[in-house]
Amino acid sequence: MSDQTIDILIKLPEVCRQAGFGKSTIYELIAADAFPAPTKLGRFSRWSQKEVQAWIEEQKAARRAA
Repeated sequence: MSDQTIDILIKLPEVCRQAGFGKSTIYELIAADAFPAPTKLGRFSRWSQKEVQAWIEEQKAARRAA
């Protein structure tokens, strides 16, 4: 049996809460290709919780390596 986890799509307020940034900063990071881009569902934007968490872990690792 394979180890599969469900990837939840989260809204911007939850992305902001998890990343610790405001909306403007999130969109600035996306524009700079420095943060995971959202998935568009019609007129809605949702982020992969796995991608957001992976980004957070990358930031922690970079901080430790510095």
